[in-house]
Amino acid sequence: MRAIITASELAHELTGGAPPLLLDVRWQLSLAKAAGAPAFDGRAEYAAGHIPGAVFVDLDRELASAPGASGRHPLPDLAEFGAAMRRAGVSAGRPVVVYDGGQGWAAARAWWLLRWTGHPDVRVLDGGLPSWRGELSTRTPAPAEGDFAPAPEAVGRLDADAAAVLARTGVLLDARAGERYRGEVEPIDRVGGHIPGAVSAPTTENVGPDGRFLPAAELRDRFKALGVSEDTEVGVYCGSGVSGAHEVLALAVAGIPAALYVGSWSEWSSDPSRPVAVGADPQ
Repeated sequence: MRAIITASELAHELTGGAPPLLLDVRWQLSLAKAAGAPAFDGRAEYAAGHIPGAVFVDLDRELASAPGASGRHPLPDLAEFGAAMRRAGVSAGRPVVVYDGGQGWAAARAWWLLRWTGHPDVRVLDGGLPSWRGELSTRTPAPAEGDFAPAPEAVGRLDADAAAVLARTGVLLDARAGERYRGEVEPIDRVGGHIPGAVSAPTTENVGPDGRFLPAAELRDRFKALGVSEDTEVGVYCGSGVSGAHEVLALAVAGIPAALYVGSWSEWSSDPSRPVAVGADPQ
């Protein structure tokens, strides 16, 4: 099953007899509080115009639980997540397409959660809303209750201990900006740096100037250069399990399965007993 869909493919599918359910997951990491600017409001953006039929999903409230010791975007309570998805109209037998404002991170988080909890057919709109050339709507749909019941897989997710082991036995990719990996700056978490043994792999380098993913062959070459081969066990982390999901999605486009450390650096760095590496060297 493909992980992404183009805007033209989506437009065609929406005119068919069994159109996919659309989820609008517009969100962005905001440092507005420190900058004194208003915070980003995804729901307001949605209300101003969305792909017709799309249902808004709130990343902070429906795709994560409250920040705490497990990180800034811990896994949501699965019963609450299932209820939220059913309210949005998600059913196991209906394809789902998720999109965001173009960065792709929030859509990837929804994609990863739905796939990890057992939905068989979820794709991300490549390039997000900016790639859409059709009309927009301000009408809020009232979808019929879905039947989706989350059933998490035994694989695909890492905790802190498993991430530490994988950094030594496989390839653990750090999806954050290089300067955060190296510990030169840290605008959010307690300390800068990276998990010892992790490899710097900013997820922003998986897309082109238009925000769409690079071709699969180019992505495979990129990950190969980072040490990923066909038999490599791969994991990804980021700041809080959002941009890391985008890297897992890029790996899926390249045909490479990978697990996500959901707590990511926000969980890892919150515990002073965990080791921290700095500089460009993974070690």
